[in-house]
Amino acid sequence: MEGCLGDTARASFSRTKRADIGSPSCSRRVESILKKLAIRLGAPRFSFGHAGDLHNLLGVRPGSVTPFALVNDIEGLVTPVLDALMLACDPLNYHPLENDRTTTISPGDLLRFIAATEHEPRIIELSDLDRESAASLN
Repeated sequence: MEGCLGDTARASFSRTKRADIGSPSCSRRVESILKKLAIRLGAPRFSFGHAGDLHNLLGVRPGSVTPFALVNDIEGLVTPVLDALMLACDPLNYHPLENDRTTTISPGDLLRFIAATEHEPRIIELSDLDRESAASLN
């Protein structure tokens, strides 16, 4: 997504040990802290969801996960999880259901889109998890 303005956000499709489905969206700088994120969310642990579940629930394939796919989750089984710091960036850049293009959206419009899909996002502060991870390496 070279040449795009704003924050290049990263969306992933995760599931917990209990089979709860989540779709964290966060900046690239914090994408590697899923273990601490699971603790923050009160989930037993996160793992990446299966490609079949991803397609059945969100209608996209691996590498194309995006908050826009929530439009395909008509049963409301996926909980969007958003990085608070990411929402401070404007615009945000995401794939529009396919990973061969990039589209931009303002944080306010992203939240309105998510609400229009009848999902309620969990907005959490992830930057401190990034600091905790760095501190644990020292």
